[in-house]
Amino acid sequence: MMRLKPIDNKKIYLVTGAAGFIGMHLSKSLLELGCSVVGLDNMNDYYDVNLKYARLDILKKFDKFKFYKMDMAEKDSLRALFNENSIDVVINIAAQAGVRYSIENPDVYIQSNIVGFFNILENCRRHYVKHLLYASSSSVYGANIKVPFSTEDKVDNPVSLYAATKKSNELMAYTYSHLYRIPATGMRFFTVYGPYGRPDMAYFSFTKAIMEDKPIRVFNNGDMYRDFTYIDDVVSGILPLIENSPALNMENVPYKIYNIGNNKPEKLLDFIAAIEKAVGKKAVKEFYPMQPGDVYQTYADVTDLLQDVGFRPNTLIGEGIGRFVAWYKEFYC
Repeated sequence: MMRLKPIDNKKIYLVTGAAGFIGMHLSKSLLELGCSVVGLDNMNDYYDVNLKYARLDILKKFDKFKFYKMDMAEKDSLRALFNENSIDVVINIAAQAGVRYSIENPDVYIQSNIVGFFNILENCRRHYVKHLLYASSSSVYGANIKVPFSTEDKVDNPVSLYAATKKSNELMAYTYSHLYRIPATGMRFFTVYGPYGRPDMAYFSFTKAIMEDKPIRVFNNGDMYRDFTYIDDVVSGILPLIENSPALNMENVPYKIYNIGNNKPEKLLDFIAAIEKAVGKKAVKEFYPMQPGDVYQTYADVTDLLQDVGFRPNTLIGEGIGRFVAWYKEFYC
């Protein structure tokens, strides 16, 4: 394991997507460490905006939090944000999420995930940002049948536009790291879940439906596996990477990609059983075939993250789902 530098609370951290699920939890952890956080979010209505404002209310309790309601695709506005703040580290979590939604609404993915990320890269270059960390996704592995998924695997066959934009982000970040020596760290997240999570995710919609005695839609007849990763474990994987920017790789570029996952795939039906247990009700299941853009399984090889920063996810499914359901009942009921 490398000799790790602690979080430097004298620096200013820009977290994009700060009102999102991962962005809020990460920002909160940085603020609790005494850091100054500049948060950016466009507060779009892809899902319940009230949930985004509830997350934002948590962050606004901290004196060192400064928020901009802004779209990264707005080039001039983003430039002004960087001019107004001496940003040391950028953690780009913002993106238009959702595999199935990308099939129906491709335009928004290009604007947010491609144009928006390009604008972030340009400002990192112009303002000499010390480290760029950015969210990628397990979706880049496509229908990969080799398991576990390793960052050494080829990821040239995305099966959704969302995945294609995330692969594009990795290529764009590498190019800027190569050309302008911007230390860049990509983070491939694997099915993150937990309190204040995204309503478009299956565990969220399953919980809602079960509590309301409505049927749930189970794809591929439940024969799917996901490397469900609890939000606290994800944050524990991100935090040590922030001050420990990548060393030069074999191509002499300060660039690295990590998987951040639980390293233990769960069968979808077992995951549903954990939700049923936490809710205290059985689900009414409706079975459907595999949907376009979906993959059979995800499974993260986290060897690099373990070796470099000691990452060890330790939240069991029953524990994590129990916390989510308890939050859901408190928030919505």
